[in-house]
Amino acid sequence: MFGKELVGHFREVKELFDPDGIMNPGKVFDTPDMRENLRYGADYSAEMMPTKLDWSADGGFAGAIERCNGVGACRKVNAGAMCPSYMATREEEHSTRGRANALRAALSGALPIDEFQSERMYEVLDLCLECKSCKSECPSNVDMAKIKYEFLDLYYQTHNMPLRSRIVADIHRLNSLAPGPLAPLANLAMRNAPARWASEKFLGIDRRRKVPKIVGKTFEQWFRGRSPNTTGSRGDIVLFHDTFMNFNHPEAGRAAVRLLEGLGYRVRLADRVCCGRPMVSAGMLDRAIANARRNVAALMPYVEAGARIVGCESSCILTLKDEYPDLLGSDTAAQAIAGASVMLEEVLVDALEDGGQQIVWSDERAEILLHVHCHERALIGTTHAVAALNQPPNFQAELIDAGCCGMAGSFGYAKEHYDVSQQVGEDRLFPALRKAGADTKFAITGVSCKQQIEDELHRPARFLAELLAEAVAGHKPLTGV
Repeated sequence: MFGKELVGHFREVKELFDPDGIMNPGKVFDTPDMRENLRYGADYSAEMMPTKLDWSADGGFAGAIERCNGVGACRKVNAGAMCPSYMATREEEHSTRGRANALRAALSGALPIDEFQSERMYEVLDLCLECKSCKSECPSNVDMAKIKYEFLDLYYQTHNMPLRSRIVADIHRLNSLAPGPLAPLANLAMRNAPARWASEKFLGIDRRRKVPKIVGKTFEQWFRGRSPNTTGSRGDIVLFHDTFMNFNHPEAGRAAVRLLEGLGYRVRLADRVCCGRPMVSAGMLDRAIANARRNVAALMPYVEAGARIVGCESSCILTLKDEYPDLLGSDTAAQAIAGASVMLEEVLVDALEDGGQQIVWSDERAEILLHVHCHERALIGTTHAVAALNQPPNFQAELIDAGCCGMAGSFGYAKEHYDVSQQVGEDRLFPALRKAGADTKFAITGVSCKQQIEDELHRPARFLAELLAEAVAGHKPLTGV
């Protein structure tokens, strides 16, 4: 770039001020040949591991790990969302780069291959919150969450899986046993102090956490017993009623129905099972694959008829969008489901002034602070959520400049993760919320964020759909539905 003559003068200055060449030797000129000291030389090879996810786009599992080029963007602090565990601990092994280097060392022979499935390697991956922020913020788009899913599946082939992980993976089935008359008893049994002590003692679930309450009447029961209030002018749309919407927070589903019908959609429910997110996160890929196949089969007829699949819970609807193609590989139906799956806020923004039926908003006023779930931030972005919350004329919604909340599904429930979970929240989220006025409302797009905020701030954090639904003209509050 400078030419031989000018570089020669650089060399003269260097020799004058650093005659022994001790400062940055060989960095600017008189450098080693550019083909030396490469990460991958003629002798480089990586072990081929038996995998279950589709890694074809990365050139294999090792190729996905090798995406990390060591630039260290995952070590930034006070900005973005990557990497929350590094922001909390400031330890290299808790960065995306640290994890990739450890895995690559084992696969390439720098460490014994047995180290790949060792307890020490598990420790390196353990604090990954699977937030997916590296997939969008890393310059090389390293998807450490996906790498961790595969690692855990391999790890538990040679190690016992904790009972806690098995229980979390079965959360949908366990919740389905309690609604109705048993709900109050189940809540009492799970949320009282002795039960929380026992959960910490025997399951490793921190006693400072409270599990979500189970409702007496599920969203599905409410939906089946109601009379639709829609013109049907926009045709059908499928509401993916996730586990938490159905058993714990049906108000989110009722709100979504009100909004979608206000746009003229006929809302349908599919005979779905759990999206598989808890199984994926725990490394139970065989079970997640089975659930993905069942849901693809249940949803495909609607998609073939032109309907979209919409959800309120980021982690669930984005499992359909991001994980199903990886779980089911070249399955074209899985690709179709992924392409048709959207968040509610995307529907609201896409429909705005498009010539179709519009929602009539009231003059209700609200100042709102919005925290967007990490998966939504990484895979969709925050623009739709902010725009949707600002559709009512007297709503003023502002995005909180913060990364991960720290809960990350079941991560923040684990006793060994509690302190890190809180540190992640304290990075920027908690301080921003503490500054909010008493009348400011908190909006979220994921149930984990709701739990973390309410545990720490002792103020309600409500789904985006709830706040919007209460601003629809002529409607009563959702508690009166």
